[in-house]
Amino acid sequence: MNAAVSASAGLRARLALTEPMVRAATAALWRPTGLGPRYATYLAVMHGVIRASVPLMERAATLCAALRPYDPVAAPLERYLRVHAEEERGHDDWLLTDLAALGDTAAALAGEQPPPSTARFVGAQYYWIEHHHPVALLGYIAVLESNAPAPRLADHLAASGVPEASLRTVRAHAELDDGHTADLFELLDALPLTPALRRAVTTSALHTVDGLIGLFARIAGEPRPIHRRPGGTHPS
Repeated sequence: MNAAVSASAGLRARLALTEPMVRAATAALWRPTGLGPRYATYLAVMHGVIRASVPLMERAATLCAALRPYDPVAAPLERYLRVHAEEERGHDDWLLTDLAALGDTAAALAGEQPPPSTARFVGAQYYWIEHHHPVALLGYIAVLESNAPAPRLADHLAASGVPEASLRTVRAHAELDDGHTADLFELLDALPLTPALRRAVTTSALHTVDGLIGLFARIAGEPRPIHRRPGGTHPS
């Protein structure tokens, strides 16, 4: 990517190329047939992802603190991560409440081992922040914030018979994440990123898109709550 292109513009351009695949995955995910059970699966899978968000950001912020004496990216990145972690704190509990409104046992879900697909999706971020640079996490956050539930999704779910009491997370994130995305892209342009660090953010983002499409495809193909599978096993 040309150095004259801002970091945010470069990342947006790369992500724009993936939009048709993301749209296809979300269209399959939210198709009307079997939507109620599939929504429960979606909540369960996203709980496994979202409950890792705050710990990931806190760990990345701690690593930034250690880098501050010799890395000009570290201090502003740490500030952003600590603020954003507080903004996201407790959102995993929203998902448990939504699941409980569907009749699922939230406590049972919280104690289940997440499936390998979730571990792969989130786990790459732990590897990159520990063994490369915490800035990689911005690519992950950018994709999750940019692919928040569409504003009309909650109404679509409600019209399909999904209880309103189970839609808190979908409604809230449709409103919140637009501002979060703008903040993140503004930060990307303010950070003194080297070409290598730009690549780290982009690589993380593209990996996250690929993983998100995979998660959505698995949910679309398995319209049942994953925590109800016999013997406590999970799909991959």
